[in-house]
Amino acid sequence: MNVSVKDINGDILAVSQFTLHASTKKGNRPSYIKASKPEFAIHMYEKFIQQLSNDLSKAVGTGIFGADMKVELLNDGPVTIVIDTKNRE
Repeated sequence: MNVSVKDINGDILAVSQFTLHASTKKGNRPSYIKASKPEFAIHMYEKFIQQLSNDLSKAVGTGIFGADMKVELLNDGPVTIVIDTKNRE
């Protein structure tokens, strides 16, 4: 956690995941009504990938936007940090 991906010449796999913007405030099913529309989201995802690639001076691994993907990884952790920009604690 004390070094960046760039510092260790690491690789990045960036996978789009609209489900991260789920609202679970009511009912039994999450709502994705606040997630961006595909036309905007695809553009932003591609722009993000290009910026990462430029910053690292190497290709960034990607999935297929909107596809049902199975992703497997090995974490050097476990660490999960949720950052709520509206409620900093």
